[in-house]
Amino acid sequence: MSLNTFVIPEIIFGKGSIEQVGDACSRLGAKNVFIVSDAGVATAGWLNIVMQSCKRAGLAFSIYIDSTTNPKDREITAGCRSFLQHECDAIIGVGGGSALDAAKAIAILATNGGDICDYEGIDKIHSPLPPMVMVMTTAGSGSEVSQFSVIVDSFHQKKMTIISKSLVPDIAIIDPNTLTTKDAELTAATGMDVLTHAIESYVSIAATPLTDVQAKNALSLVSRYLRPSVASKNNKEAKEAMAMASLQAGLAFSNAILGATHAISHAIGGKYLLPHGEINTILLPHVMEFNRIASPQRFSELAEMMGIDTRTLTEQQAGNAAIQFVRDLSTDIGTPTCLGDVGITEEMIGTIGISALEDPCMITNPRDMSLDQIKSLLVKAL
Repeated sequence: MSLNTFVIPEIIFGKGSIEQVGDACSRLGAKNVFIVSDAGVATAGWLNIVMQSCKRAGLAFSIYIDSTTNPKDREITAGCRSFLQHECDAIIGVGGGSALDAAKAIAILATNGGDICDYEGIDKIHSPLPPMVMVMTTAGSGSEVSQFSVIVDSFHQKKMTIISKSLVPDIAIIDPNTLTTKDAELTAATGMDVLTHAIESYVSIAATPLTDVQAKNALSLVSRYLRPSVASKNNKEAKEAMAMASLQAGLAFSNAILGATHAISHAIGGKYLLPHGEINTILLPHVMEFNRIASPQRFSELAEMMGIDTRTLTEQQAGNAAIQFVRDLSTDIGTPTCLGDVGITEEMIGTIGISALEDPCMITNPRDMSLDQIKSLLVKAL
């Protein structure tokens, strides 16, 4: 008998739901919460709304906003020290993937001790974490529902992927209103991250019927609504659709894991600290071309979810159309299309392949990939 598992937090979705964060923490028994966010979220006003919600719920709280894009191991150590100094008993993450991943990593150290590097890989966490409530303010990472945390190992200049069911938050809050303060560039990059999550989880060797339904709906929503969401901060229909797409893609990849796009992207991002969504955007069509022979039917089905009329196409033609759709979407919304656009040269890709092969996301890629094949793919992407 085939067994499928599917882990998921309690989800609060809807406009204005960010104001529920204080009550959500109270329901988990929290008295003194540690709020992890970043300067951009504070400037946008979302951190203040979270603080006011905590006050209404009668919670004491401490703020840590030193988390940066691509959060570093030293930031996690400092955050954990502050958590313990203030004797906090729960964690709220507010922001995009970087802030939420940092919040999860601080939670690991708060109750498990040691160094965050000790937890790289799969199922290395042994003690329960403090209650966690995650508030998403970008439609991208899916960290608010996932069992992932990605942290930069500063010494080895790589991203560590930490995967554990312990990292699934207790409560995820997704408020589409928070997307209205993102600029077009960030909306585009994070939206392409959602697209990558949906595609990689759908063709993952760990995909199941439970993850497929999430990936399919996410892909359809991104295909229809990412362009209008990039075009206008005030298109509420598009913002709500992209928030749902991000949520469902997060549920899909958290349970089906990802593939070579993310494995290589983590290797590049850890070494050169480039925006994750932009690297995914560049690599995705190249990885799709490489992977297509592993599952021609699945790649053909991607085209249908994107809204392409495949009735007169062969499986191979439909798969090619799906890849071209990704390229066209990237061009339309202005994301980088080659590694040279973000400053990567051929001389800089020497050790990327080794780090990529060590990334847990490579395990579920549908086609085996050698070091030479990664190097060849990177050269094509230049």
